Amino acid sequence: MSTYPPETLDPDYDDGTMPSNVDTLAEAVVGQRIVTVEKDVRIHDRYYGTRNATVITLDNGKRVALSDTDDCCAYTELNAFLLHPERVDHIITGVGTTDGFTRWHIYADMGDVLELEVGWSCGNPFYYGYGFNITVESVADAVIESEVSR
Repeated sequence: MSTYPPETLDPDYDDGTMPSNVDTLAEAVVGQRIVTVEKDVRIHDRYYGTRNATVITLDNGKRVALSDTDDCCAYTELNAFLLHPERVDHIITGVGTTDGFTRWHIYADMGDVLELEVGWSCGNPFYYGYGFNITVESVADAVIESEVSR
């Protein structure tokens, strides 16, 4: 079983945003299986409008969208992901991070199912916003740009 001890950063470097983001993602994916992962999907929601996101579709009919943020000198971005297709049949048991929240691990009993490479900075400490915008919606309620433009 693959587990990752919780990371702790200096309070001058992170105000708790990154651990909170990990917890939010874990709440959405633990207990489910990944069906697909797509990068640069145009999504729309009532709070942030239309934007690009990496979308994880789960076996329970939910889509988890991770949208990058960029607020002056603060940001969070998903640079790359690696899906392990040989493990997608396993139920997700947790989400952990390594390397100062730059590597995120969505794991099951047999190891990582999905790895995320994340770039981020709090910028001018805590004046600007950072952390992923994470939204969860049912596949039936999902709105993608092509549907909006019709």
